[in-house]
Amino acid sequence: MNIGKIGAVLGMAVLMTSCVSKKQFDALNTNYNQCITNVGERQREIQDLKATNAGLSSENALLKDQNHALKSSLDACLANSGKGSANIDKLIGEINSSNKYIKQLISTNSKNDSLNLALSNKLKRSLDNIADNDVQVKVLKGVVMISLSDNMLYKTGDYNILPAAQDVLGKVAKVINDYDTYSVLIEGNTDNVPLNSSNLPKDNWDLSALRATSMAKVLQTKFGVNPARITAGGRSEYNPKTANASVSGRAENRRTEIIIMPKLDEFMKLMDIAPVKN
Repeated sequence: MNIGKIGAVLGMAVLMTSCVSKKQFDALNTNYNQCITNVGERQREIQDLKATNAGLSSENALLKDQNHALKSSLDACLANSGKGSANIDKLIGEINSSNKYIKQLISTNSKNDSLNLALSNKLKRSLDNIADNDVQVKVLKGVVMISLSDNMLYKTGDYNILPAAQDVLGKVAKVINDYDTYSVLIEGNTDNVPLNSSNLPKDNWDLSALRATSMAKVLQTKFGVNPARITAGGRSEYNPKTANASVSGRAENRRTEIIIMPKLDEFMKLMDIAPVKN
């Protein structure tokens, strides 16, 4: 710097010193320091924004890669859309066929429920003079079930039908014959008290089975029920209605049940009907 310039600067400084008061100088100095501070803060903000921008750039690159992968998948799906449409049409056809089949089953089941209810009501009317403890009539799971106590039907440990039970069986047989398209299942049941004998019945299996076949023979020979409609079997102690812990519980479990139901072959025919495609 030459002498002239130095002199000019010194002169200006002297002039400014002489022209600006101490108070004004302090204020200007404070503003200057505040500006320095603000510049530092702005620089830090700039550095933070640069870091944020770098992170966003990285995320943007990742999103671009994902978008490219999705576009490739979409293109592949569109390329196979013709094949997919054919599969969907096939599936819709199968669903429609299944719906038609289900409606057919529901219709048949509703018809059976109505017939079973009518049959049950007819039995209850014909047996209304018999004690509820001896005879119970229920519609259960699509069948009509008549439960007869062993006290009314047999002597203890015996399987021959008592003469007093003939009237009840005659009323039941009349309804069975009226509904001649139904099958008849007879099941003998015992309690869990062991029965040991050298003669028949030897045990509860024998007793339950012989009681069922004895009733089947009475329905056939005395009341004209077609034996081709009858199935008879014993379930021993293994189908209890309640616990065998009490006298009343064991008495309830000793029973013979007549189950009147649509013929099995009719159900099988229905099951064999495959859904018809539209």
